[in-house]
Amino acid sequence: MSALYDEGYIKYQQHWQHAEALSEEETAALRHWRRIIYDLGWIGHYPELGVGYGNISMRCAPEKGRFIISATQTGHLSDLEPAHITTVQNYDIPANQLWCRGPLQASSESLTHAAVYELDKKWQAVIHIHEAEAWKALMHQLPTSDSSVPYGTPEMALEVKRLYEQSDLSEQKILVMGGHEEGIISFGESLEEATQVLLEWLNP
Repeated sequence: MSALYDEGYIKYQQHWQHAEALSEEETAALRHWRRIIYDLGWIGHYPELGVGYGNISMRCAPEKGRFIISATQTGHLSDLEPAHITTVQNYDIPANQLWCRGPLQASSESLTHAAVYELDKKWQAVIHIHEAEAWKALMHQLPTSDSSVPYGTPEMALEVKRLYEQSDLSEQKILVMGGHEEGIISFGESLEEATQVLLEWLNP
């Protein structure tokens, strides 16, 4: 598990503006589906490392490219409150920068979520999970990012785009993160669809 020691470490330059939490209504869907993923053990916490893993997001202002995402280091929580969710307002993938606003800083994987949303406006939700056995079994069976590319970097965002163009990622809506131990990403036109994609592959 040594490759997981940098889990949760933010590798991009984050411009965070502290702000009040979004409303219960604005965050209800994300919190609902996040609890389902948590109960499946795909979002959680490594007690021996003292870090959380996994995150979930959904678009909130498609015309502006904004999305809401679970905040960094919230994996240990079974239920999220609105205060555990942050709005990504803008990002610059080539410059490795992201602007967010909320009670807590955005997830370390936020740039990768942004890269998925850039693929097509129809994608409304992204889920990043950890599952060791599925990660090993699905490696190269599904679209798989290069093992030399770490998570949360512009290079990972470019890998997402490459896979979308050169593989059947647009149909599968799921990818294995070759350079991020246990990491798998799904996406869809809703959080329900992104979750169903995971269930189809990880619970056949």
